[in-house]
Amino acid sequence: MVQSVDEDGAVDPWRRRPRRPRRQMPLWQELPLLLVVAFCLAVLIRTFLLQAFFIPSGSMEDTLLVGDRVLVNKVVYDVRDPARGEVVVFRGTDRWAPQVDGVPEPGFLGKLGQTLGDLVGVSRPGEKDFIKRVIGIPGDRVACCDAQGRVTVNGVALDEPYVLRDSPLDLPPNPRECRSRRFDEVVVPPGQIFVLGDHRLVSQDARCQGPVPIDNVVGRAFLVVWPSSRWSSLPVPETFAEVDAVVAAPVPAGPDPVGQMLPFAPLVGVGGLVARSGRSMRVGRRRLHS
Repeated sequence: MVQSVDEDGAVDPWRRRPRRPRRQMPLWQELPLLLVVAFCLAVLIRTFLLQAFFIPSGSMEDTLLVGDRVLVNKVVYDVRDPARGEVVVFRGTDRWAPQVDGVPEPGFLGKLGQTLGDLVGVSRPGEKDFIKRVIGIPGDRVACCDAQGRVTVNGVALDEPYVLRDSPLDLPPNPRECRSRRFDEVVVPPGQIFVLGDHRLVSQDARCQGPVPIDNVVGRAFLVVWPSSRWSSLPVPETFAEVDAVVAAPVPAGPDPVGQMLPFAPLVGVGGLVARSGRSMRVGRRRLHS
């Protein structure tokens, strides 16, 4: 340690020679470090918070077009279950066949790019990744069609302005094919959801491939982020509010002695939306399938 001498000649042990300014890191060293930090942040965000998904097929047209990229919230369903009308990304079960339009087999560089893109959440989805709209939640009765050819949920007909190309009514229902608009009433099992594509004419969905376990849901698609000309949100259509109103209606008062013994009966309908699924609220994260 270098000691300094003050004006009286006394040595001041606390005064030191001023330090030299710290040399800045050269750009050729700083840039790779910044890239590594940015990459790690992107991977963390992709894994736990948000992820961008590429739309590979026309099953959701014209809400989503082939080549669109949507932003998916991966946290929302850790605190609640999916709701009717929401657009969700999920892993298909063994019954769900891959649905990708015109994607050539990538070469080595293409596979390498897909691997890096998947780490940061901007690659094409896997063969078992699907995006559909939730029509029914656990306990719902979903059927098609009413006298006007509409899907019904718990007896309430859905007016679906987002369905521009529907399946034909004249084809008989077939549980192995999604060509017909009509299908028999389905009671959505506990812990599962009934999903349909907006482009019913080509969509392979729950009509023929069955409901989807809620545990397979990756997250909710809430925003179209690319291309910039199609930047828009993905809200829940108003038609599903009518179904919610029917399900959540208070229990009517009557002479039933059992009902008179339940002073909090009106709350049963409201709480039933969560209780029917048989899934309790969890504090921790649900494990997502890779």
